[in-house]
Parts: sequence; C-alpha cells; structure tokens
Amino acid sequence: MAVRGRHRRYQPNRINRASLTVTAGGAGLALPLVGTGTAHAADAATWDKVAACESTDDWDINTGNGYYGGLQFTQSTWEALGGTRYAPRADLATREQQIAVAEKVLDTQGPGAWPVCSERAGLTRGGDPPDIRPAGSAAPAQKTSDSVKDVQPQTTPQSRAGKARMYTVVTGDTLSGIADTHEVRGGWQRLYEANRRAIGSDPDLILPGQRLSLRGQGTTRAPGAEAGRRQDERQPQRDKQRQKQQDKQQKQHRKEQKQEQRQEPKQEPKEQKRQEQKQQEQRKAPKESSSDSGKAKAAGKATAHRAVVAPVDAATGTPYHQAGSSWSKGYHTGVDFPVPTGTSVKSVADGRVVSAGWGGSYGYQVVVRHGDGRYSQYAHLSAISVKSGQSVGVGQRLGRSGSTGNVTGPHLHFEVRTGPGFGSDVDPVAYLRAGGVRI
Repeated sequence: MAVRGRHRRYQPNRINRASLTVTAGGAGLALPLVGTGTAHAADAATWDKVAACESTDDWDINTGNGYYGGLQFTQSTWEALGGTRYAPRADLATREQQIAVAEKVLDTQGPGAWPVCSERAGLTRGGDPPDIRPAGSAAPAQKTSDSVKDVQPQTTPQSRAGKARMYTVVTGDTLSGIADTHEVRGGWQRLYEANRRAIGSDPDLILPGQRLSLRGQGTTRAPGAEAGRRQDERQPQRDKQRQKQQDKQQKQHRKEQKQEQRQEPKQEPKEQKRQEQKQQEQRKAPKESSSDSGKAKAAGKATAHRAVVAPVDAATGTPYHQAGSSWSKGYHTGVDFPVPTGTSVKSVADGRVVSAGWGGSYGYQVVVRHGDGRYSQYAHLSAISVKSGQSVGVGQRLGRSGSTGNVTGPHLHFEVRTGPGFGSDVDPVAYLRAGGVRI
C-alpha cells in the first residue's frame, strides 16, 4: 500500500559500486563477482528470511521511499532484470515472482546486494534453487556470460542500517507502540532521543516511511536541523545570562537613583511654601463629572489593552481543532492562512523570539514569547528574518511564508500556546479577536 510520507526522503548509500564495470570495448559488462560455471541460488525459506529482515515479511510493501516489495527492489533493478514481465513494480508482483528476480540479482551481484539481511538470513551463493512457479514465466531463465544489460547494483534500505536494527514507520504507529513491540530499552523516550534528528521536535508526530533506529543509532535529518537543535539546547543558558545581566542593570539603576536623592539640595522655605499653596489650589478645583470620569477610565483601559495584529493579511483556511487522522493529536492544533510563498509574516504582538530555525514537520518556524505569557508559532516559512533571543515589536516581520516541512501547499500555520513547545495550544482565532483583530 502506497503511503505518502512527507518527511525527508531516505537516500541509501550506493554500495558495491565496483561490482559492475563497463568493458573497454563496449561489448557489455565485466562482472567480477559472477562465475561462468557455478549456479547461484537460494531456497525459498532463505528468501523468506531476507524478506523478514528487509520488510518484516511484507511482500506488498510500498512506503514511498523508492524501495518496493518484500526484498526491497529499486525500480531500476526490477526493470533491468526482467521484473516488468511479471508486474510494473515489485510490490505488485507475487512472492514467487519477486524471488525469481532476486535469483538474478544474486547471480549477478551476489549476497552483497542485501549486505545486512543476507548475513542474518544466511543467504549465500551456490544453494539449492527455490521451488517456485512464478506466473508468466514460460521456462527457467537462461544465464548469459557474454553480455549483461547495464544496471546499477541492487541496494536496499537496510544497506545503510549497518548492524543497527531499523524499523520503517507505517500508518497508525506511535513511538510508545514501536518501543513496546520491539522491546526498546528505555521505552519511547530512549527511542525518541535516538531518532530526534529524523523525527524533529514533536515526538507525537511520526510519518509513514520514516526509518527509525531501534538500537540508539540516530538517522539523518534535514539540512539545518542539527544547528537548530544545538541552538535550542543553548537557549536556557542564554536566558539565564540575559536575566542576570538585566538584574545587574536594575540594581545599578536603583543605586544611582538613591545617590541622586542624597545629593539634591534642600528646598528653600519660600519655594516649599509656594508648592504647598499650589497643591491646595488643585485640591479645591471642581471634581470631574461622573460621565467625564467614565470616559477617562475607558480611554485608559483602551490604552492599557495589548496591541495585537493578524500575522498575515488574509482569510483563514483550515480552522483550529478540526478533527483528522493526519494530525498526531487527532485535531489541527492551529489555524492556517492560505497565502502564496513569500508573503510577509508579522509578529502578532510585542515579544521575544525563543526559537527560529528548522522545526521538523513544521519546516522553518519562529516561536515568540509575548508579555502576557503566551507563545505564538509561525510555521512552514520559506525565509526567516529574526534570530533567537531578539526582541520584536507588534507587526514586525518575522519571515516569509512558504511550504517547508509536512505540507500539501504553501500557507502559514499559526498557533498560540501556553508554553513554547507542542501540545499546549489554545484557540488562536479567539486570542486575536480578544486583542481587537477582526477575523
């Protein structure tokens, strides 16, 4: 079943690159691993073990990572070795048909085409031929030693795994479920720490097709993610240093004020008397009417009210709390503004940037802490204009909208939270309306 995972696409290393070389005369390929008089075969039970290692024995698997079927063929290998006579792709072929093509891979490239799983399954050359009857084959394939079609060496997702135990995420998986099933030491927390680079900042959001290490050896991450992670780790220390500096400045300011008060000369008796008379006259002045007082209070209230603006000048799209299985919490944790890539994204209120960089499935994002204790998040950006620790004003540009991360098209994902991280969301539209934004 095809699964549309939108995290970073897996790119396996090309191994055994020297196993196929072009001859100088151009007549064909020299195959140093192929003998001319020895059969290279394996029985069906051995192939089942290879499939169990490569794809958990799922002969119909297609996670969208470029590898198909129980033995994880690349499309180029499947086509070059005659697999299309059975089906367009390996995952559409039967078990017997996939084994028939795998026999050709073993014949031309040896067990190194499955470098990890061949060792685990005991796959070697020279075994008993499998007892299979692939539909659509008229007779056993005849081996040729004089010329072979130009193909790339077969590789599989496990090629990159080395000795690590790897797992491919499928629809409905959770980190806790994977950790329990595979008995990961330390539970889902250890599993998350080992694969933080691949998963991103939100452990509740894993996508079909992701490859996770079950032995604490992490996987690759999108460009800029490592720098963003280190920046986030250093942020608490920077906050402490900044707070210490502010406390020092305030202490110095209070000290200077006390010194100024001590140095002020005593007022002359006449001047003091004049000031007392002035205060008495002000007390005798008619008091404001109740209506004027009410207006003044209302004006003061309006002035004291926090200034808030919309993050972009556009109507909303997917609303807050819309239910759906595509979101890890079962609902949409923010509100989307469908705007084209490059639209200016503004800070909704005064505040300080606590995070600016790669956010995993959120793509490039900015998180701002405001004076009222709330945090606002701006995700899927194409460009960032601020840095962590920077103070920003209401309406100041934070970056430009885009379609980075896990998206189906360009838009701004906007959240309001009670904390800086995922899972503390509140209604963002209600927050904007409370600040006077008509939306």
